[in-house]
Amino acid sequence: MKKTILITGATDGIGLHTAKALVALGHAVLIHGRSPEKLAQVEKTLNAIPNGTQVKPYRADLSNLSQVATFASVVKANHSRLDVIINNAGVLKTNTPFNADGMDVRFVVNTLAPYLLTQKLLPLLDTTARVINLSSAAQAPVDLDALRGKKRVSEDLNAYAQSKLAITMWSFFMAQQLSPKGPMIVAINPGSLLATKMVTEGFGIAGKDINMGSDILIRACLSDEFNHTSGEYFDNDSGQFAAPHGDALDAKKNQQLVECIQDLLNKSRDEPIFTKKIP
Repeated sequence: MKKTILITGATDGIGLHTAKALVALGHAVLIHGRSPEKLAQVEKTLNAIPNGTQVKPYRADLSNLSQVATFASVVKANHSRLDVIINNAGVLKTNTPFNADGMDVRFVVNTLAPYLLTQKLLPLLDTTARVINLSSAAQAPVDLDALRGKKRVSEDLNAYAQSKLAITMWSFFMAQQLSPKGPMIVAINPGSLLATKMVTEGFGIAGKDINMGSDILIRACLSDEFNHTSGEYFDNDSGQFAAPHGDALDAKKNQQLVECIQDLLNKSRDEPIFTKKIP
Protein backbone atom coordinates (compact mmCIF):
# COMPACT_ATOMS: atom_id res chain seq x y z
CA MET A 1 0.00 0.00 0.00
CA LYS A 2 1.41 3.38 -1.03
CA LYS A 3 1.55 5.97 1.72
CA THR A 4 1.56 9.75 1.98
CA ILE A 5 4.53 10.75 4.12
CA LEU A 6 5.60 14.16 5.42
CA ILE A 7 9.29 14.62 6.25
CA THR A 8 10.57 17.76 7.93
CA GLY A 9 14.18 18.71 7.30
CA ALA A 10 14.16 16.79 4.02
CA THR A 11 16.69 18.87 2.09
CA ASP A 12 19.80 17.20 3.50
CA GLY A 13 21.08 14.53 5.85
CA ILE A 14 18.91 11.67 7.06
CA GLY A 15 15.74 13.41 5.87
CA LEU A 16 16.96 13.61 2.28
CA HIS A 17 18.23 10.02 2.23
CA THR A 18 14.90 8.84 3.63
CA ALA A 19 12.92 10.88 1.10
CA LYS A 20 14.92 9.44 -1.81
CA ALA A 21 14.29 5.88 -0.67
CA LEU A 22 10.57 6.39 -0.06
CA VAL A 23 10.05 8.11 -3.42
CA ALA A 24 11.86 5.23 -5.15
CA LEU A 25 9.41 2.85 -3.45
CA GLY A 26 6.51 4.78 -4.97
CA HIS A 27 5.24 6.62 -1.89
CA ALA A 28 3.92 10.18 -2.05
CA VAL A 29 6.40 12.33 -0.13
CA LEU A 30 5.84 15.82 1.22
CA ILE A 31 9.23 17.45 1.73
CA HIS A 32 9.91 20.35 4.05
CA GLY A 33 12.86 22.71 4.03
CA ARG A 34 13.84 26.23 5.08
CA SER A 35 15.80 27.34 2.01
CA PRO A 36 13.72 27.85 -1.15
CA GLU A 37 16.76 27.14 -3.33
CA LYS A 38 17.62 23.85 -1.62
CA LEU A 39 13.96 22.85 -1.55
CA ALA A 40 13.60 23.43 -5.29
CA GLN A 41 16.77 21.46 -6.03
CA VAL A 42 15.69 18.53 -3.87
CA GLU A 43 12.24 18.55 -5.46
CA LYS A 44 13.89 18.32 -8.88
CA THR A 45 16.17 15.50 -7.73
CA LEU A 46 13.34 13.49 -6.23
CA ASN A 47 11.05 13.97 -9.22
CA ALA A 48 13.81 12.54 -11.43
CA ILE A 49 13.82 9.21 -9.58
CA PRO A 50 12.50 6.45 -11.89
CA ASN A 51 9.00 5.19 -11.04
CA GLY A 52 8.69 7.82 -8.31
CA THR A 53 5.52 9.74 -7.55
CA GLN A 54 5.04 13.49 -7.53
CA VAL A 55 6.81 15.24 -4.67
CA LYS A 56 5.15 18.16 -2.85
CA PRO A 57 7.46 20.80 -1.33
CA TYR A 58 6.69 22.96 1.71
CA ARG A 59 8.88 25.79 3.00
CA ALA A 60 8.92 27.00 6.59
CA ASP A 61 11.43 28.22 9.15
CA LEU A 62 10.72 25.98 12.14
CA SER A 63 12.36 28.45 14.51
CA ASN A 64 9.35 30.69 13.82
CA LEU A 65 6.25 29.15 15.37
CA SER A 66 3.89 31.28 13.27
CA GLN A 67 5.46 29.75 10.17
CA VAL A 68 5.01 26.29 11.67
CA ALA A 69 1.30 26.94 12.18
CA THR A 70 0.95 28.26 8.62
CA PHE A 71 2.87 25.25 7.30
CA ALA A 72 0.41 22.91 9.00
CA SER A 73 -2.58 24.87 7.69
CA VAL A 74 -1.31 24.67 4.10
CA VAL A 75 -0.73 20.91 4.42
CA LYS A 76 -4.28 20.47 5.71
CA ALA A 77 -5.62 22.53 2.83
CA ASN A 78 -3.82 20.34 0.29
CA HIS A 79 -4.28 16.88 1.79
CA SER A 80 -7.19 15.00 3.31
CA ARG A 81 -4.99 12.45 5.09
CA LEU A 82 -1.42 11.63 6.06
CA ASP A 83 -0.08 8.18 6.76
CA VAL A 84 3.21 9.20 8.36
CA ILE A 85 4.82 12.31 9.82
CA ILE A 86 8.59 12.15 10.31
CA ASN A 87 9.61 15.00 12.60
CA ASN A 88 13.22 14.90 11.48
CA ALA A 89 14.32 18.56 11.32
CA GLY A 90 16.78 19.46 14.05
CA VAL A 91 19.52 21.87 15.01
CA LEU A 92 22.55 21.51 17.26
CA LYS A 93 24.93 24.39 16.53
CA THR A 94 23.91 27.68 14.95
CA ASN A 95 25.19 31.24 14.63
CA THR A 96 21.77 32.46 15.80
CA PRO A 97 20.97 30.32 18.85
CA PHE A 98 17.99 32.46 19.89
CA ASN A 99 14.93 33.41 17.86
CA ALA A 100 13.16 36.78 17.76
CA ASP A 101 11.26 35.89 20.93
CA GLY A 102 14.49 35.19 22.82
CA MET A 103 13.92 31.43 22.91
CA ASP A 104 16.66 28.87 22.31
CA VAL A 105 16.21 27.59 18.76
CA ARG A 106 17.25 24.08 19.83
CA PHE A 107 14.10 23.90 21.92
CA VAL A 108 11.96 25.67 19.33
CA VAL A 109 13.03 23.56 16.32
CA ASN A 110 13.66 20.24 18.05
CA THR A 111 10.79 20.26 20.58
CA LEU A 112 8.12 22.93 20.14
CA ALA A 113 7.80 22.98 16.34
CA PRO A 114 7.24 19.23 15.97
CA TYR A 115 4.72 19.28 18.83
CA LEU A 116 2.76 22.13 17.23
CA LEU A 117 2.96 20.59 13.75
CA THR A 118 1.79 17.20 14.99
CA GLN A 119 -1.07 18.64 17.02
CA LYS A 120 -2.36 20.70 14.11
CA LEU A 121 -2.11 17.77 11.70
CA LEU A 122 -3.86 15.24 13.98
CA PRO A 123 -7.14 15.56 12.01
CA LEU A 124 -5.32 14.00 9.02
CA LEU A 125 -4.06 11.01 11.04
CA ASP A 126 -6.16 7.93 11.71
CA THR A 127 -5.38 4.97 13.97
CA THR A 128 -3.19 3.37 11.27
CA ALA A 129 -1.02 6.49 10.90
CA ARG A 130 2.42 6.91 12.41
CA VAL A 131 4.28 9.85 13.95
CA ILE A 132 8.04 9.28 14.04
CA ASN A 133 9.95 11.70 16.24
CA LEU A 134 13.72 12.01 15.99
CA SER A 135 15.26 11.68 19.42
CA SER A 136 18.94 11.07 20.19
CA ALA A 137 21.28 9.08 22.39
CA ALA A 138 22.09 12.53 23.83
CA GLN A 139 19.35 13.16 26.40
CA ALA A 140 19.63 15.48 29.41
CA PRO A 141 17.13 16.55 32.09
CA VAL A 142 14.96 19.40 30.82
CA ASP A 143 15.23 22.75 32.57
CA LEU A 144 11.75 24.20 32.04
CA ASP A 145 13.07 27.74 32.49
CA ALA A 146 15.49 27.10 29.63
CA LEU A 147 12.60 25.78 27.55
CA ARG A 148 10.64 28.97 28.36
CA GLY A 149 13.59 31.13 27.33
CA LYS A 150 14.06 32.48 30.84
CA LYS A 151 17.45 30.83 31.26
CA ARG A 152 20.22 30.34 28.70
CA VAL A 153 22.04 27.04 28.28
CA SER A 154 25.72 27.76 27.71
CA GLU A 155 26.69 24.61 25.82
CA ASP A 156 25.25 23.66 22.43
CA LEU A 157 25.26 19.94 23.16
CA ASN A 158 23.49 20.37 26.49
CA ALA A 159 20.72 22.44 24.91
CA TYR A 160 20.41 19.86 22.14
CA ALA A 161 20.32 16.96 24.62
CA GLN A 162 17.61 18.67 26.66
CA SER A 163 15.54 19.30 23.54
CA LYS A 164 15.85 15.67 22.48
CA LEU A 165 14.76 14.33 25.85
CA ALA A 166 11.88 16.82 25.66
CA ILE A 167 10.64 15.45 22.32
CA THR A 168 10.91 11.93 23.73
CA MET A 169 8.89 12.94 26.77
CA TRP A 170 6.09 14.55 24.79
CA SER A 171 6.06 11.57 22.44
CA PHE A 172 5.37 9.28 25.37
CA PHE A 173 2.76 11.64 26.83
CA MET A 174 0.92 12.23 23.56
CA ALA A 175 0.90 8.52 22.75
CA GLN A 176 -0.75 7.80 26.09
CA GLN A 177 -3.26 10.64 25.74
CA LEU A 178 -4.35 9.62 22.23
CA SER A 179 -4.46 5.86 22.76
CA PRO A 180 -6.31 3.91 21.44
CA LYS A 181 -7.93 6.36 19.00
CA GLY A 182 -4.84 8.17 17.78
CA PRO A 183 -1.86 7.40 15.57
CA MET A 184 1.17 5.40 16.63
CA ILE A 185 3.79 7.78 18.08
CA VAL A 186 7.36 6.60 18.53
CA ALA A 187 10.64 8.31 19.42
CA ILE A 188 13.76 7.07 17.64
CA ASN A 189 17.46 7.58 18.14
CA PRO A 190 18.52 7.05 14.50
CA GLY A 191 22.13 6.39 15.46
CA SER A 192 24.92 8.36 17.07
CA LEU A 193 27.32 10.56 15.11
CA LEU A 194 26.03 9.76 11.64
CA ALA A 195 27.48 11.47 8.56
CA THR A 196 25.26 14.53 8.59
CA LYS A 197 25.92 18.25 8.30
CA MET A 198 24.92 18.60 11.96
CA VAL A 199 27.59 16.14 13.09
CA THR A 200 30.28 17.64 10.84
CA GLU A 201 29.60 21.19 12.07
CA GLY A 202 29.00 20.21 15.68
CA PHE A 203 31.82 17.73 16.21
CA GLY A 204 34.22 18.24 13.29
CA ILE A 205 34.09 14.60 12.19
CA ALA A 206 32.85 12.83 9.07
CA GLY A 207 30.50 10.53 10.95
CA LYS A 208 29.22 7.01 10.36
CA ASP A 209 27.20 5.67 7.43
CA ILE A 210 24.09 7.84 7.15
CA ASN A 211 22.13 4.90 5.74
CA MET A 212 21.95 3.57 9.29
CA GLY A 213 19.63 6.46 10.11
CA SER A 214 17.52 6.47 6.96
CA ASP A 215 17.06 2.70 7.08
CA ILE A 216 15.50 2.77 10.55
CA LEU A 217 13.18 5.62 9.58
CA ILE A 218 12.00 3.68 6.55
CA ARG A 219 11.36 0.65 8.75
CA ALA A 220 9.44 2.82 11.20
CA CYS A 221 7.31 4.11 8.32
CA LEU A 222 6.54 0.80 6.69
CA SER A 223 7.43 -2.26 8.74
CA ASP A 224 5.00 -4.34 10.80
CA GLU A 225 7.63 -4.48 13.56
CA PHE A 226 6.47 -0.97 14.52
CA ASN A 227 2.83 -1.99 14.86
CA HIS A 228 1.60 -1.53 18.44
CA THR A 229 4.74 0.35 19.57
CA SER A 230 3.14 3.68 20.37
CA GLY A 231 4.79 5.37 23.33
CA GLU A 232 8.07 3.51 22.96
CA TYR A 233 11.66 4.48 22.22
CA PHE A 234 13.83 2.76 19.62
CA ASP A 235 17.57 2.98 20.12
CA ASN A 236 19.25 2.36 16.78
CA ASP A 237 22.70 2.24 18.39
CA SER A 238 21.65 -1.05 20.00
CA GLY A 239 19.17 -1.92 17.24
CA GLN A 240 16.21 -2.46 19.54
CA PHE A 241 13.47 -0.86 21.60
CA ALA A 242 15.00 0.31 24.84
CA ALA A 243 14.49 2.57 27.83
CA PRO A 244 15.15 6.28 27.24
CA HIS A 245 16.39 8.66 29.91
CA GLY A 246 14.45 7.95 33.10
CA ASP A 247 12.65 11.29 33.06
CA ALA A 248 10.67 10.16 30.00
CA LEU A 249 9.27 7.30 32.10
CA ASP A 250 8.01 9.71 34.77
CA ALA A 251 4.36 10.50 33.97
CA LYS A 252 4.33 13.58 36.23
CA LYS A 253 7.42 15.10 34.59
CA ASN A 254 6.00 14.36 31.15
CA GLN A 255 2.77 16.16 32.04
CA GLN A 256 4.64 19.15 33.46
CA LEU A 257 6.69 19.38 30.28
CA VAL A 258 3.64 19.21 28.01
CA GLU A 259 1.78 21.82 30.09
CA CYS A 260 4.81 24.08 29.69
CA ILE A 261 4.89 23.48 25.93
CA GLN A 262 1.20 24.22 25.53
CA ASP A 263 1.50 27.38 27.61
CA LEU A 264 4.38 28.58 25.44
CA LEU A 265 2.50 27.83 22.24
CA ASN A 266 -0.60 29.63 23.47
CA LYS A 267 1.48 32.70 24.30
CA SER A 268 3.08 32.64 20.85
CA ARG A 269 -0.31 32.96 19.11
CA ASP A 270 -2.96 35.70 19.06
CA GLU A 271 -5.59 33.06 19.84
CA PRO A 272 -4.98 30.10 22.15
CA ILE A 273 -4.22 26.81 20.43
CA PHE A 274 -4.96 24.72 23.50
CA THR A 275 -8.05 25.60 25.51
CA LYS A 276 -8.48 22.49 27.64
CA LYS A 277 -6.34 21.77 30.65
CA ILE A 278 -4.56 18.42 30.56
CA PRO A 279 -6.33 16.04 32.95
